[in-house]
Amino acid sequence: MAATIANALQRVRGVFARRPDVAMHTDEPVIALWEQGLRVVCGLADGAHIATDMPRELGGRGDEVTPGWLMRAALASCLATRIAMEAAAREMVITRLEVVASSESDARGLLGMSDDAGRPLPPEPRNVRLQVSIAATDVATEVLKTMVQDSYRYSPVSAAIERAVPIELRVEVDPG
Repeated sequence: MAATIANALQRVRGVFARRPDVAMHTDEPVIALWEQGLRVVCGLADGAHIATDMPRELGGRGDEVTPGWLMRAALASCLATRIAMEAAAREMVITRLEVVASSESDARGLLGMSDDAGRPLPPEPRNVRLQVSIAATDVATEVLKTMVQDSYRYSPVSAAIERAVPIELRVEVDPG
């Protein structure tokens, strides 16, 4: 499997080196469709989908993951994927890889509330942590740490959040 990944990455890097324009693309849009209550189903054109909801304490049914959980899942899975790609490219044999994404948030920000001084509370997490546990056959600890750090630097989801990619919001109101 690692050889297949390494070959694919090498092939794609070669194409992108010759034709950088090929690397630019529009990412597949995700469509979020509100169903009822606080349940939202996010899907792709091919039919893949995942539902979100909020905890009962916030008026949801609490039977699906929350949007914030999806953000943490995106962070963890993107970094794990990027580490696996980098390890394959370096011909390392990973025997264990786990990424835990955690955060702390003040739910008052989600509700548009203010602190005791009247300042609006931010809705985003106050901090985010990624904890990587990794093991590989015959690879020094420092080499693994450097590889994980390199992988983090090129993880698209981490970069988007850390660098606060600008978001353009457009609103269409259906008449009727």
